[in-house]
Amino acid sequence: MTKRKPKDKTEKTTLKKRTQKDKIGNAIHEITKIDELARQDKLINNIHPLIKLIITIGYILLVISTPKYNVSRLVIMAVYPVAMFILGDINFKDSIKRLRIVLPLVCLIGILNPFDRHVLFRSNGIELTQNLSLFKNLAITGGIISMLTLALKGILTVIASYILIATTTIEKICYAMRLIKIPSVIVTQVMLTYRYVTLLLSEAGRITQAYALRAPNQKGINIKNWGSLLGHLLLRTIDRADEIYKAMLLRGFNGDFPNPEGRKNSNKKI
Repeated sequence: MTKRKPKDKTEKTTLKKRTQKDKIGNAIHEITKIDELARQDKLINNIHPLIKLIITIGYILLVISTPKYNVSRLVIMAVYPVAMFILGDINFKDSIKRLRIVLPLVCLIGILNPFDRHVLFRSNGIELTQNLSLFKNLAITGGIISMLTLALKGILTVIASYILIATTTIEKICYAMRLIKIPSVIVTQVMLTYRYVTLLLSEAGRITQAYALRAPNQKGINIKNWGSLLGHLLLRTIDRADEIYKAMLLRGFNGDFPNPEGRKNSNKKI
């Protein structure tokens, strides 16, 4: 069954705005799916969050400290995320789909690496006939190796962070951060930013939809209206933040987060 093509310019604009709305909805859906994945009752998910946080931080430090010409070490260190994907029963295809925006940016950092012209390896080529050979005198410079190393470092660190989020809820991660004496102000910012980013996306979706209804024939948002729309979003965010803060105070928030495991056990007793 073939898709019906839009007949006029107005219908094309409507379809485009509907697609923009779907993108915001898909982003909210993906965040919700990751949160549901972290709440599953599996072996990896039930490991203490402090252990997983320390392992992730140590793994990222080892990856970052790898020398720029040591590609083989990074290939060996790729065993850790592969093992975690298998043990945690995490869908690799869905994970790459969720990281499809971040991973190309990480690879781009490696591509923009200045090339070192120092030749590290030169190939003698593959001789096909007496007068024909492939890759003869092919030189691999230090810049190419360092470019590949930087790209692998970025990919491994992003995937390791994703594995931590996909197997540990944000409440447990913040609890583990407090156990290693990270200031409560930073932990609170991390917690609230992750928890309420979906609300921010929802507000942005409502503003975009309202603008689209008032300007049905316009492509995108006019640059002249960006300031006022961002101002409305900021005011709505401040109002919502004030309501959330008052609700937290009414529930006894004192600037710190309790042990989520202890709260779960107390709920079971009740």
